[in-house]
Amino acid sequence: MAIGGQMPPGTPCTREPLVDAITGFLTHMQVPGVGAMRPTIERVIDDAGQGALEELRRRLEQSGSEWSYCPKDPLARRLHHVLADRVLREVPALLGAEHLDAVAGKPMVIVANHLSYSDANAIEVILHLSGRHELADRLAVVAGPKVYSDLRRRFSSLCFGTIKTPQSAERSTDSTMTPREVAAAARRSIDAAVARLARGEAVLVFPEGTRSRSGQMQPFLPGVTRYFSDADVAILPVGVWGTEALFPIGEHAITPLAITLRVGRPVRAGALTAGARGDRRLAMDCLGFAVGALLPPAYRGVYAATSVHNDAARHLHGVLFG
Repeated sequence: MAIGGQMPPGTPCTREPLVDAITGFLTHMQVPGVGAMRPTIERVIDDAGQGALEELRRRLEQSGSEWSYCPKDPLARRLHHVLADRVLREVPALLGAEHLDAVAGKPMVIVANHLSYSDANAIEVILHLSGRHELADRLAVVAGPKVYSDLRRRFSSLCFGTIKTPQSAERSTDSTMTPREVAAAARRSIDAAVARLARGEAVLVFPEGTRSRSGQMQPFLPGVTRYFSDADVAILPVGVWGTEALFPIGEHAITPLAITLRVGRPVRAGALTAGARGDRRLAMDCLGFAVGALLPPAYRGVYAATSVHNDAARHLHGVLFG
Protein backbone atom coordinates (compact mmCIF):
# COMPACT_ATOMS: atom_id res chain seq x y z
CA MET A 1 0.00 0.00 0.00
CA ALA A 2 1.44 3.35 -1.04
CA ILE A 3 0.74 5.40 2.05
CA GLY A 4 2.32 8.48 0.54
CA GLY A 5 0.36 8.29 -2.70
CA GLN A 6 -1.50 6.07 -5.14
CA MET A 7 -0.18 2.88 -6.66
CA PRO A 8 -0.76 1.74 -10.26
CA PRO A 9 -3.91 -0.39 -10.67
CA GLY A 10 -3.25 -4.06 -10.10
CA THR A 11 -0.21 -3.52 -7.88
CA PRO A 12 -0.55 -5.85 -4.85
CA CYS A 13 -0.90 -4.22 -1.43
CA THR A 14 1.50 -5.14 1.33
CA ARG A 15 1.12 -4.44 5.01
CA GLU A 16 4.57 -2.95 5.67
CA PRO A 17 3.94 0.60 4.36
CA LEU A 18 0.73 0.84 6.39
CA VAL A 19 2.43 -0.42 9.56
CA ASP A 20 5.35 1.94 8.97
CA ALA A 21 2.98 4.89 8.51
CA ILE A 22 1.07 4.12 11.72
CA THR A 23 4.12 3.52 13.89
CA GLY A 24 5.92 6.49 12.34
CA PHE A 25 3.08 8.82 13.26
CA LEU A 26 2.91 7.46 16.82
CA THR A 27 6.66 7.90 17.19
CA HIS A 28 6.39 11.46 15.89
CA MET A 29 3.71 12.16 18.51
CA GLN A 30 5.99 10.68 21.21
CA VAL A 31 3.68 7.81 22.11
CA PRO A 32 5.68 5.43 24.35
CA GLY A 33 6.23 1.76 23.51
CA VAL A 34 5.61 2.05 19.77
CA GLY A 35 8.03 -0.77 18.96
CA ALA A 36 6.06 -3.22 21.06
CA MET A 37 2.88 -2.28 19.22
CA ARG A 38 4.13 -3.28 15.78
CA PRO A 39 3.43 -7.05 16.09
CA THR A 40 -0.14 -6.30 17.20
CA ILE A 41 -0.73 -4.00 14.22
CA GLU A 42 0.71 -6.62 11.86
CA ARG A 43 -1.50 -9.33 13.34
CA VAL A 44 -4.67 -7.24 12.94
CA ILE A 45 -3.86 -6.63 9.26
CA ASP A 46 -3.01 -10.29 8.63
CA ASP A 47 -6.21 -11.45 10.33
CA ALA A 48 -8.27 -9.11 8.15
CA GLY A 49 -6.81 -10.59 4.99
CA GLN A 50 -5.52 -9.27 1.69
CA GLY A 51 -8.98 -8.26 0.48
CA ALA A 52 -9.48 -5.95 3.45
CA LEU A 53 -6.07 -4.39 2.88
CA GLU A 54 -6.88 -3.77 -0.80
CA GLU A 55 -10.22 -2.22 0.14
CA LEU A 56 -8.58 0.07 2.69
CA ARG A 57 -6.11 1.22 0.05
CA ARG A 58 -8.98 2.01 -2.31
CA ARG A 59 -10.90 3.85 0.39
CA LEU A 60 -7.88 5.93 1.37
CA GLU A 61 -7.53 7.05 -2.23
CA GLN A 62 -11.20 7.94 -2.71
CA SER A 63 -12.43 9.09 0.71
CA GLY A 64 -13.75 12.65 0.64
CA SER A 65 -13.83 12.95 -3.15
CA GLU A 66 -17.56 13.79 -3.15
CA TRP A 67 -19.91 15.96 -1.10
CA SER A 68 -21.73 12.87 0.11
CA TYR A 69 -21.66 9.93 2.50
CA CYS A 70 -18.52 7.80 2.85
CA PRO A 71 -18.95 4.52 4.78
CA LYS A 72 -16.57 3.30 7.46
CA ASP A 73 -13.80 0.82 6.76
CA PRO A 74 -13.70 -2.25 9.07
CA LEU A 75 -9.91 -2.60 9.02
CA ALA A 76 -9.25 1.07 9.77
CA ARG A 77 -11.75 0.89 12.61
CA ARG A 78 -10.22 -2.26 14.08
CA LEU A 79 -6.74 -0.74 13.98
CA HIS A 80 -7.93 2.35 15.85
CA HIS A 81 -9.56 0.22 18.52
CA VAL A 82 -6.42 -1.81 19.24
CA LEU A 83 -4.33 1.37 19.38
CA ALA A 84 -6.73 3.24 21.66
CA ASP A 85 -5.41 1.80 24.92
CA ARG A 86 -1.85 2.89 24.12
CA VAL A 87 -2.76 6.36 22.87
CA LEU A 88 -5.36 7.23 25.51
CA ARG A 89 -3.31 5.73 28.41
CA GLU A 90 -6.29 6.27 30.75
CA VAL A 91 -9.72 4.69 30.43
CA PRO A 92 -12.11 7.41 29.21
CA ALA A 93 -15.16 8.23 31.29
CA LEU A 94 -18.75 8.08 30.04
CA LEU A 95 -21.24 10.07 32.11
CA GLY A 96 -25.00 10.25 31.58
CA ALA A 97 -25.10 6.89 29.80
CA GLU A 98 -28.74 6.48 30.84
CA HIS A 99 -29.66 9.08 28.23
CA LEU A 100 -28.27 6.80 25.54
CA ASP A 101 -30.82 4.18 26.57
CA ALA A 102 -33.62 6.63 25.82
CA VAL A 103 -32.56 6.88 22.16
CA ALA A 104 -31.27 3.33 21.61
CA GLY A 105 -31.99 2.22 18.05
CA LYS A 106 -33.54 5.56 17.10
CA PRO A 107 -32.36 8.05 14.47
CA MET A 108 -30.70 11.02 16.13
CA VAL A 109 -28.55 14.08 15.62
CA ILE A 110 -25.74 14.27 18.18
CA VAL A 111 -24.48 17.82 18.80
CA ALA A 112 -21.11 18.25 20.53
CA ASN A 113 -18.52 20.88 21.33
CA HIS A 114 -15.32 20.74 19.28
CA LEU A 115 -11.83 20.78 20.81
CA SER A 116 -9.72 18.57 18.53
CA TYR A 117 -9.80 16.81 15.20
CA SER A 118 -9.73 13.63 17.32
CA ASP A 119 -13.14 14.40 18.90
CA ALA A 120 -15.17 12.11 16.65
CA ASN A 121 -12.66 9.27 17.04
CA ALA A 122 -12.67 9.73 20.82
CA ILE A 123 -16.47 9.62 20.92
CA GLU A 124 -16.55 6.46 18.79
CA VAL A 125 -13.91 4.77 20.95
CA ILE A 126 -15.71 5.70 24.18
CA LEU A 127 -18.96 4.25 22.84
CA HIS A 128 -17.07 1.11 21.81
CA LEU A 129 -15.24 0.69 25.14
CA SER A 130 -18.46 1.24 27.11
CA GLY A 131 -20.25 -1.50 25.20
CA ARG A 132 -22.46 0.89 23.21
CA HIS A 133 -21.63 -0.95 19.99
CA GLU A 134 -25.06 -0.44 18.46
CA LEU A 135 -24.68 3.33 18.53
CA ALA A 136 -21.01 3.30 17.52
CA ASP A 137 -21.85 1.10 14.52
CA ARG A 138 -24.37 3.57 13.09
CA LEU A 139 -22.38 6.74 13.65
CA ALA A 140 -22.15 9.15 10.69
CA VAL A 141 -20.00 12.23 11.28
CA VAL A 142 -20.50 15.52 9.43
CA ALA A 143 -16.94 16.46 8.45
CA GLY A 144 -15.35 19.49 6.83
CA PRO A 145 -12.80 19.33 3.98
CA LYS A 146 -9.81 19.37 6.35
CA VAL A 147 -10.76 15.89 7.56
CA TYR A 148 -9.84 14.57 4.10
CA SER A 149 -6.87 16.88 3.53
CA ASP A 150 -4.14 14.32 4.18
CA LEU A 151 -3.75 10.56 4.39
CA ARG A 152 -3.52 10.43 8.17
CA ARG A 153 -6.79 12.27 8.67
CA ARG A 154 -8.55 10.22 5.98
CA PHE A 155 -7.40 7.07 7.75
CA SER A 156 -8.88 8.33 11.04
CA SER A 157 -12.13 9.31 9.30
CA LEU A 158 -12.69 5.74 8.11
CA CYS A 159 -13.50 4.58 11.66
CA PHE A 160 -17.11 5.67 11.06
CA GLY A 161 -19.28 6.94 8.27
CA THR A 162 -18.61 10.53 7.28
CA ILE A 163 -20.60 13.15 5.40
CA LYS A 164 -18.38 15.69 3.70
CA THR A 165 -19.63 19.26 4.00
CA PRO A 166 -18.11 22.60 3.00
CA GLN A 167 -16.91 24.76 5.86
CA SER A 168 -19.24 27.61 6.74
CA ALA A 169 -18.30 31.05 5.42
CA GLU A 170 -18.66 32.22 9.03
CA ARG A 171 -15.70 30.05 9.99
CA SER A 172 -13.51 30.24 6.87
CA THR A 173 -12.30 32.97 4.56
CA ASP A 174 -10.04 30.65 2.60
CA SER A 175 -12.07 28.91 -0.10
CA THR A 176 -11.66 28.37 -3.81
CA MET A 177 -15.39 27.72 -4.13
CA THR A 178 -17.89 30.34 -5.19
CA PRO A 179 -20.90 31.02 -2.91
CA ARG A 180 -23.09 29.17 -5.40
CA GLU A 181 -20.78 26.14 -5.30
CA VAL A 182 -20.69 26.19 -1.50
CA ALA A 183 -24.49 26.31 -1.34
CA ALA A 184 -24.83 23.42 -3.78
CA ALA A 185 -22.28 21.31 -1.88
CA ALA A 186 -23.97 22.08 1.44
CA ARG A 187 -27.32 21.02 -0.01
CA ARG A 188 -25.88 17.67 -1.13
CA SER A 189 -24.34 17.16 2.32
CA ILE A 190 -27.62 17.90 4.08
CA ASP A 191 -29.48 15.54 1.74
CA ALA A 192 -26.91 12.83 2.54
CA ALA A 193 -27.37 13.40 6.30
CA VAL A 194 -31.16 13.29 6.01
CA ALA A 195 -30.84 10.02 4.08
CA ARG A 196 -28.69 8.54 6.85
CA LEU A 197 -31.23 9.62 9.46
CA ALA A 198 -33.96 7.97 7.40
CA ARG A 199 -31.93 4.76 7.65
CA GLY A 200 -31.97 5.08 11.44
CA GLU A 201 -28.39 6.25 11.87
CA ALA A 202 -26.87 8.69 14.34
CA VAL A 203 -25.48 11.84 12.70
CA LEU A 204 -22.76 13.58 14.74
CA VAL A 205 -22.44 17.34 14.15
CA PHE A 206 -20.00 19.85 15.63
CA PRO A 207 -22.13 23.03 15.41
CA GLU A 208 -19.24 25.40 16.15
CA GLY A 209 -18.03 24.68 12.63
CA THR A 210 -14.38 24.41 13.65
CA ARG A 211 -12.43 23.31 16.70
CA SER A 212 -11.91 25.89 19.41
CA ARG A 213 -8.34 27.12 19.77
CA SER A 214 -9.00 28.42 23.28
CA GLY A 215 -10.89 25.37 24.49
CA GLN A 216 -13.95 27.53 25.15
CA MET A 217 -17.16 27.11 23.21
CA GLN A 218 -17.86 29.35 20.22
CA PRO A 219 -21.38 30.25 19.02
CA PHE A 220 -23.24 27.40 17.35
CA LEU A 221 -23.97 27.99 13.67
CA PRO A 222 -27.68 28.47 12.87
CA GLY A 223 -27.38 26.53 9.61
CA VAL A 224 -27.10 23.28 11.60
CA THR A 225 -30.89 23.40 12.10
CA ARG A 226 -31.19 22.09 8.53
CA TYR A 227 -30.41 18.66 9.94
CA PHE A 228 -33.54 18.83 12.09
CA SER A 229 -36.12 18.66 9.29
CA ASP A 230 -37.74 15.52 10.71
CA ALA A 231 -39.68 16.57 13.81
CA ASP A 232 -39.40 13.07 15.31
CA VAL A 233 -35.62 12.86 15.15
CA ALA A 234 -33.98 13.00 18.57
CA ILE A 235 -31.33 15.64 19.26
CA LEU A 236 -28.75 14.45 21.77
CA PRO A 237 -26.39 17.01 23.35
CA VAL A 238 -22.98 15.73 24.43
CA GLY A 239 -19.97 17.43 25.96
CA VAL A 240 -16.42 16.15 25.51
CA TRP A 241 -13.23 17.34 27.15
CA GLY A 242 -9.64 16.15 27.39
CA THR A 243 -9.32 15.57 23.64
CA GLU A 244 -7.57 18.92 23.23
CA ALA A 245 -4.48 17.34 24.84
CA LEU A 246 -4.35 14.34 22.51
CA PHE A 247 -3.15 16.27 19.48
CA PRO A 248 -2.64 19.86 20.68
CA ILE A 249 -2.81 22.60 18.06
CA GLY A 250 0.71 23.50 16.92
CA GLU A 251 2.40 20.80 19.01
CA HIS A 252 3.82 17.37 18.19
CA ALA A 253 3.37 15.34 21.36
CA ILE A 254 0.40 13.64 22.97
CA THR A 255 -0.25 14.86 26.50
CA PRO A 256 -1.72 12.31 28.96
CA LEU A 257 -5.11 13.57 30.06
CA ALA A 258 -8.30 11.73 30.92
CA ILE A 259 -11.03 12.11 28.30
CA THR A 260 -14.62 12.46 29.44
CA LEU A 261 -17.82 12.22 27.42
CA ARG A 262 -20.94 13.46 29.14
CA VAL A 263 -24.35 12.82 27.58
CA GLY A 264 -27.36 15.05 28.17
CA ARG A 265 -31.08 14.56 27.95
CA PRO A 266 -32.37 14.16 24.37
CA VAL A 267 -35.07 16.40 22.93
CA ARG A 268 -37.29 15.95 19.87
CA ALA A 269 -36.37 18.16 16.92
CA GLY A 270 -40.00 19.18 16.67
CA ALA A 271 -40.06 20.39 20.27
CA LEU A 272 -36.93 22.49 19.72
CA THR A 273 -38.26 24.03 16.51
CA ALA A 274 -41.64 24.80 18.10
CA GLY A 275 -40.03 26.26 21.21
CA ALA A 276 -37.78 28.49 19.12
CA ARG A 277 -40.74 29.45 16.85
CA GLY A 278 -38.61 28.82 13.81
CA ASP A 279 -35.78 31.11 14.95
CA ARG A 280 -32.68 29.18 13.91
CA ARG A 281 -30.30 31.31 15.96
CA LEU A 282 -32.43 30.82 19.07
CA ALA A 283 -32.66 27.06 18.50
CA MET A 284 -28.91 26.63 18.14
CA ASP A 285 -28.09 28.85 21.12
CA CYS A 286 -30.50 26.73 23.17
CA LEU A 287 -28.51 23.65 22.16
CA GLY A 288 -25.30 25.54 22.90
CA PHE A 289 -26.45 26.03 26.49
CA ALA A 290 -27.46 22.36 26.63
CA VAL A 291 -23.95 21.25 25.61
CA GLY A 292 -22.29 23.90 27.77
CA ALA A 293 -24.14 22.68 30.84
CA LEU A 294 -22.49 19.28 30.37
CA LEU A 295 -18.97 20.72 30.39
CA PRO A 296 -16.71 21.99 33.19
CA PRO A 297 -17.09 25.80 33.50
CA ALA A 298 -13.71 26.53 31.88
CA TYR A 299 -14.93 25.07 28.56
CA ARG A 300 -18.32 26.80 28.28
CA GLY A 301 -17.21 30.04 26.65
CA VAL A 302 -20.16 31.97 25.19
CA TYR A 303 -22.51 29.44 26.79
CA ALA A 304 -21.32 29.95 30.36
CA ALA A 305 -23.94 30.39 33.05
CA THR A 306 -22.91 34.03 33.52
CA SER A 307 -23.01 34.79 29.81
CA VAL A 308 -25.49 37.39 28.57
CA HIS A 309 -25.18 35.85 25.10
CA ASN A 310 -28.88 35.10 24.71
CA ASP A 311 -31.38 35.22 27.58
CA ALA A 312 -34.18 33.81 25.41
CA ALA A 313 -32.04 30.78 24.52
CA ARG A 314 -31.14 30.25 28.18
CA HIS A 315 -34.83 30.31 29.05
CA LEU A 316 -35.72 27.85 26.28
CA HIS A 317 -32.92 25.59 27.45
CA GLY A 318 -34.48 25.54 30.90
CA VAL A 319 -37.90 24.69 29.46
CA LEU A 320 -36.70 21.86 27.21
CA PHE A 321 -33.86 20.38 29.23
CA GLY A 322 -34.86 21.26 32.80
